Amino acid sequence: MIIDAEPQSIATLADAVQKQSVDYLKKIAALISDEKNKPVRKADLIAFVQQRLSVEPGRLRQTADDPLYTLWRKLNPLQQAAVAETAHGPEPWFDAERFEAKYGQSPDWGETDQYGYNPRPSLLGAFFFDGIMPDDLRRRFKSFAPKPEPVRLSPLSELPAEWALTYTELDPKTRKKNVYRKPMPITQRLTERAAIHDLKAMLRLIDAGKLAVSDKTGQPGVVALRTVDALLLGGDFYDDSGYPEDQKIGPIKAFAWPMLAQGGKLAVLSGKTLQLTKAGQKALTDPVEKTLAEVWRRWLKTTIFDELRRVDCIKGQTGKGKRGLTALAGRRAALHQALRGCPPGQWIGVNDLFRQMWANGAGFEITRDPYNLYVSQPGYDLGSEDYRHWRLLQARYALCVLFEYAATLGLIDVAYIPPHDARPDYDDLWMARSLPFFSRYDGLLYLRINPLGAYCLELTGHYQPSTPEMASTPRVRVLPNLDIAAIGPRLEPADAMLLDSYAEKVSDAVWKLDQNRLLDALENGHELTGLAELLVSLSGQPLPETVERFLTDMSRRARSLQTQGTAKLIECADAMLATLIANDSRTKPFCLLAGERHLAVPVEGEARFRSALRKLGYGLPR
Repeated sequence: MIIDAEPQSIATLADAVQKQSVDYLKKIAALISDEKNKPVRKADLIAFVQQRLSVEPGRLRQTADDPLYTLWRKLNPLQQAAVAETAHGPEPWFDAERFEAKYGQSPDWGETDQYGYNPRPSLLGAFFFDGIMPDDLRRRFKSFAPKPEPVRLSPLSELPAEWALTYTELDPKTRKKNVYRKPMPITQRLTERAAIHDLKAMLRLIDAGKLAVSDKTGQPGVVALRTVDALLLGGDFYDDSGYPEDQKIGPIKAFAWPMLAQGGKLAVLSGKTLQLTKAGQKALTDPVEKTLAEVWRRWLKTTIFDELRRVDCIKGQTGKGKRGLTALAGRRAALHQALRGCPPGQWIGVNDLFRQMWANGAGFEITRDPYNLYVSQPGYDLGSEDYRHWRLLQARYALCVLFEYAATLGLIDVAYIPPHDARPDYDDLWMARSLPFFSRYDGLLYLRINPLGAYCLELTGHYQPSTPEMASTPRVRVLPNLDIAAIGPRLEPADAMLLDSYAEKVSDAVWKLDQNRLLDALENGHELTGLAELLVSLSGQPLPETVERFLTDMSRRARSLQTQGTAKLIECADAMLATLIANDSRTKPFCLLAGERHLAVPVEGEARFRSALRKLGYGLPR
């Protein structure tokens, strides 16, 4: 029988059988012996069961005449697995949920009446009492029952082209549920190249001061989402244009990038606009894979955002419910380790990954009180802590982290279908039945650690792209007269945006390097190396000598003058007095001659200048 209440250990088989009814002991006796004349009195039944299930002290290895070993061999493979899992497991009770996750089904425990009473146990039930295996029996089984293998992933080299979407409909005439299968084409997205492009685009967008987010939450609004979406290579994972308003999926990558920039410490909020940090400025020229790896490492520990908030239908995450939520770092660490256990270059079913995590005890908790979380309105809580609850809560959180953050950063390639009805495990939640999907991430089916992911997850010490960068058709021609002419394939929006920042657009396809714009950029602390590298990359040619000289000259001009701080301008009565004060040994360290009759005094040295001026016999009105 399976345990209902909080499990407790039982020291010995003798302790367990003493507490059983005569009727139950008779059933156990019938299971463990073929003898016709079995005892009927409780004391005799207890002795009978103990004799058939016990061996002499110290006899821990199976032999042909070992009654316990003989009984164990009568169990079917699934029942033997249930014994082995409990005997070798950390606790003395049978973990039904974890067992089902690992083996796909439950073992045969026997039967009960329609009300759950009058148990008629199978032979397996003879070894458990209220779901608990006595400690001495565990030691006995552990001596000969093989230690169970951990759940292993089942990688795939290739994916199917379609996914059979299963759904049920109630026949109004027969009042029976009919099961239907609808084939759905699977979309594969290789994320490596897109992540490298999108990171550069985000850095340039933020560097240009064109990404505004909420000053309270740091999250992008509608305008920001559109701006980011327009820069993404290949667009977001889903195109919502074909869905009615109540079935739209919403942004994934477009939402993730502003959050990753902040959580990865590449950008900070200045008012309502993101601006690059020193790390963000450095990332403009650093190897992209190094930056992506660092962003992932920092995201694992950031507290700026809980990904569970992106599962919109789960309410109760604020107020009392928020106090019960677990630490973000622990959840992400579990998923990080799960990814590290995936073989690089092979597709892994997401459900297979979740099953492994649950069955091997490598999962994580979302909340210390799941009854605080509910769907749509209070009273329809998620409750319980079984595998079904795990699939609704932990799995949805995991899907968000994997799809929205790991895939956006290019760590994993993904294969998916639209989320609508992709995971119908919430159909029996009353207030969730009308939802088109439980989360926008429900359509994620498979993932694959790519070379960038292997590097970021520290599975390898160096990064080797999946496919070497091929020489592309030149997209611009940089002319000696400082013109930049677009040719060939259309420029990426992020590249066009960078050119707009440093050059004046004189026609639809021509920019001219502009002195004022370059000086603006330099005055704001930007370097021109990023522009030079982009022009070389887009043209496929070294820069003309005139252009290179122009950029070098602009950089030199910007460094020729330095701000030394704020100064107070003091006017003297005449040029002779100004010269005297500027050259006297007592006042000279604290002022500079500025014209014939004026002195410049740094604000931070004004007090010392006044003190020296008095020694010279002069005063300065305040």
